[in-house]
Amino acid sequence: MTLPSKDPVPVPVAWREIVSTEHRGKLVLICAGVWLHAADALVVATMMPSIVADIGGTHLIHWSVALYEIGSIVVAAAGGLLAVRFGIHFPMSVAAMVFAMGCILSASASEMWVLLVGRLIQGMGGGGLFALSFVAVNRLFPRRLMARVLGGVSTLWATSALLGPLIGGLFVEFFNWRIGFAFFAAQASCMAFLMFSYNTKQSMWPAQAATESFPVVRLAWLCAGISFIAYGGQDVSSPRTLILCILGLVCLAIFMHRDRMSKDSRLLPQRSLSFFDPVGSAMILVLCFAAATIALTLYGPLLITRLYAVSELTVGVILAAEAVTWNLVAIVVSGQPERNDRTLIFAGVATVTLSIVGFVYCIVTGPLWLIASCAILQGAGFGLSWTFILRRASLLAPESENSRVAGAIPTLQRVGYALGASYLAIVANSTHGDVINDGTSAQLAEIAYWIFMSCLPLAAIGLVAMVVFLRGPIKTSIDTDLH
Repeated sequence: MTLPSKDPVPVPVAWREIVSTEHRGKLVLICAGVWLHAADALVVATMMPSIVADIGGTHLIHWSVALYEIGSIVVAAAGGLLAVRFGIHFPMSVAAMVFAMGCILSASASEMWVLLVGRLIQGMGGGGLFALSFVAVNRLFPRRLMARVLGGVSTLWATSALLGPLIGGLFVEFFNWRIGFAFFAAQASCMAFLMFSYNTKQSMWPAQAATESFPVVRLAWLCAGISFIAYGGQDVSSPRTLILCILGLVCLAIFMHRDRMSKDSRLLPQRSLSFFDPVGSAMILVLCFAAATIALTLYGPLLITRLYAVSELTVGVILAAEAVTWNLVAIVVSGQPERNDRTLIFAGVATVTLSIVGFVYCIVTGPLWLIASCAILQGAGFGLSWTFILRRASLLAPESENSRVAGAIPTLQRVGYALGASYLAIVANSTHGDVINDGTSAQLAEIAYWIFMSCLPLAAIGLVAMVVFLRGPIKTSIDTDLH
């Protein structure tokens, strides 16, 4: 005879519970943090053609990605530690103010280097807001509400992906790019003020004594490695660029070595970036395809507006189509069982690779609808595979490494964006230099061709990593129970 369970029957959580008076304020502030970080990159990508037309510095635009990601990686890595030491409300307030300061500096820029400093500061603020928002979900909401809250945050992320590039295009079309930065500065300032004034007991997760130290030295090596390679792409010359890239790779190798030796405080799994380990291959896969697909966001708006004489709003629609397709496809396939992970990962990665091949052809020849189709194809490929890459990597990793794998994948994605932008800058600036603004159609077509052609070797490495990653079975729950 089976005794009845003493646990209450789970009751489905209604949306009205998380928007009740008790939780509404916390949810709004968390969503504001996610919105600012998620929308920012695509807003700036859409506004970049007008920015360089106004203040110049086309050969420096890769720094706008590299510096934003550097700031975001460093502060996001500190998010949990800051929350432990200072609670939720004070660090989020500071992060919002830092983000606002970065936006204000970028809005006032008369030279590209000023805007780049602003982007670094924005990255620090945005990375802090993003990391602390997810810490806040875990700390400020009851466990039974967390799934609904995360669902709301995911919906907001998809909305940000749609609205971000469109907002950037609208500001350029009807106002100017400086007001676009000011618009986000105003939002971040309001968020900071509300965080300071939102003083309920539940919003103040109390500070505790921190037991972990912040990996300052390791992150310094990581940032130095990215910076050396980015600097090598600024003014391309054979000995200078080669030396800087070698220095960058050495710094990255030192970061990997020191992280591997750090044992329990490691940022990455034990055998990251190893073709001889399935989890390490997953890390290579993520890194390479992030680097291989940054071309559309970094150089796509500049090249498309110049080659096809279209507005930034049109480019914003193309970028939005990619981002929204990613989210919609991810939602559609999110319920797939583990046995389908290999198929979905293979299909998604192959689709992304096909989109890169398509860009090599259509970015020069057009038409625009074909470019947009390749963008949609790229988004669909990521939507098919991204969630399942994370799930399979977590299943392949030892149980003690699961949380580290989950944190390493978004970190390596950001590193991939930064390194990919730096690599593509070397390609672009070695082709014709700073002529995207005033070059001939033939020069622009040649730059566009080589930028996207240079993404194919990265995709090829990623495909090899995918083969290793998909090799080998994962024990089912039945097998585990039998043992």
